[in-house]
Amino acid sequence: MSEIDDRVVVDHVVDDHVVVDHVGKRFALKRREVVALDDVSLRMQRGEFVALIGPSGCGKSTLLRLLADVAAPTSGTISIGGRSPAAARRDHRIGFVFQDPTLLPWRSVLDNVRLPIQIAGGRGVAGAASPEELLALVGLRGFESAKPAQLSGGMRQRVAIARALALTPELLLMDEPFGALDEITRQQLNLELLRIWAETGTTAVLVTHSISEAALMADRIVVLSPRPGRITEMIDVDLPRPRTLALMQEPAFFAVENAVRSALFGSVGVDA
Repeated sequence: MSEIDDRVVVDHVVDDHVVVDHVGKRFALKRREVVALDDVSLRMQRGEFVALIGPSGCGKSTLLRLLADVAAPTSGTISIGGRSPAAARRDHRIGFVFQDPTLLPWRSVLDNVRLPIQIAGGRGVAGAASPEELLALVGLRGFESAKPAQLSGGMRQRVAIARALALTPELLLMDEPFGALDEITRQQLNLELLRIWAETGTTAVLVTHSISEAALMADRIVVLSPRPGRITEMIDVDLPRPRTLALMQEPAFFAVENAVRSALFGSVGVDA
């Protein structure tokens, strides 16, 4: 990791939980350099739900990996709760849910959820929900002894969400967690995820290619340009919570979708 990993950033507004400050990311290939992100700045409030949307290759997943301390920015700084991503990761303050649930097939559902606690030395967070309680939270009570191969795709993703919450993270990062699922299952899990997010109070960042999913889930939608990824627009989603599928038939919901389409494609794309 870079030499700035352990820097603690404290010169931001107290309510800003996540601060991305003029962040850039470059990757060196054999014969050229690829700029994945360029001068990205973003502030997230504690407990906010932010969706990142943009075309393939615009740097959405790269930004998520920088937040998770999987990679380090080439330029700029990131802070999470006033700490560097490296410090937040070491303190188990970050949870990550991938599109592929990446469960260990030889372990039971309960043991998969226990895995982060075991990696952390068997010490859970004081006052945190137990693995059994987390499985109940995601609607999988009674499946503790099942193996991943015995579950549907949606159920495996529920296990992955429970596992990501095992150490009570301050920040939950999700990289198209329901992208491989059918539309019916996806919408059901969207509502389940919103319920879980409301109960845990964590700050959430969702990468998605779905305009309707972003509008349904988020407090704010961040639109990124084609590579190099830059923030072109931030759209506040002024829709009531709790969100429901019925809300998706309301004019206010269509207005949010159209605002995102306009940001992505311009007025021609909206009118077409």
